[in-house]
Amino acid sequence: MSDYSERFYQQHSRRYAEVSRLFLQSVYGKSSHPRLKNDWDLLDRLKELAPGRRGLDAGCGAGARDVYALWAAGYDIYGIDAVAENIQAAVELHPEIGDRVSVADLREALDFPDDSFDFVLCNAVIQHIAPDAVKNSALPELARVLKPGGVMQLMFKNGTGVLTLFDKDYGVNRTFQLYDEQEILSILSQHGLQLIEAESADKLGGLMYFTDPKQAEYCVFFARKASTVRPP
Repeated sequence: MSDYSERFYQQHSRRYAEVSRLFLQSVYGKSSHPRLKNDWDLLDRLKELAPGRRGLDAGCGAGARDVYALWAAGYDIYGIDAVAENIQAAVELHPEIGDRVSVADLREALDFPDDSFDFVLCNAVIQHIAPDAVKNSALPELARVLKPGGVMQLMFKNGTGVLTLFDKDYGVNRTFQLYDEQEILSILSQHGLQLIEAESADKLGGLMYFTDPKQAEYCVFFARKASTVRPP
């Protein structure tokens, strides 16, 4: 399989936007860090780490909840998603950000110049993309558009192989590609990004883990792009 989700989002974009808005799948269980309880905890930490206020939500999802939240907080934020129905749901819910969200596929080159963004967030997205495309397109492109010194927030379903589970919020089985965190960090290091370790016990950092309401296991971390990047 080269894609694990496009049809699902085409069929459930409006319901997904509602699930996202209501935080039904955005609260974490079995968190490895006492300060990591939900999506907003990560976003708050990203704001602290980012060197500026221009950002990209890569795979913003139906409704583009985080794009809207950051825009409302005064950030120069843009969102992309591979599924047109997801972007349409965002425009319908938040017409104010209609010129900030667009269709783009992480399996292809992104239409942004090098060093465009102070931060990039990519939450629960690569789990929908085949490993070759993640290695050869998605992660290199996200690294390319990130400014030197910029920060990437990356969240993905954790493990090896493929996971299929029942999602009660949609009443269907869903399939996801799992990723090993060390393999992902190895790919990012080739493009000049290194893991941001925790500064102290009360600051999010390092490799962090949690489970979602479906009991799927996740890894999430922040990585910073070096000021000078050698070609891979």
